[in-house]
Amino acid sequence: MKPVLLLTLVTGLFAAQAALAADPSDLAKAKNCFGCHSVDHKVVGPAFKDVAAKYAGQSGAENKLANKVVAGGGGVWGGMAMPPNTQVTPAEAHVLVKWVLSQ
Repeated sequence: MKPVLLLTLVTGLFAAQAALAADPSDLAKAKNCFGCHSVDHKVVGPAFKDVAAKYAGQSGAENKLANKVVAGGGGVWGGMAMPPNTQVTPAEAHVLVKWVLSQ
């Protein structure tokens, strides 16, 4: 592998890891989660505190919600469906969902 390509790949991996290690609320801002959600009150979608309360103690909640963040979904919180978030990677979705569930 050429040194420049290897350096580019390694740099990209470190940047991705740094983004995942950053404050999850900053990641939520960067991924436009706050366009439809708030921590403590309903906007278009439910408040993150309400999501945390609904899924508290449920086995598999993190995986279920991370998949929903990426693929979208609806029918749980009313008629407005959550669109797919193609700009969110599965790893980022897990970081976001862990943070939401901690509210």
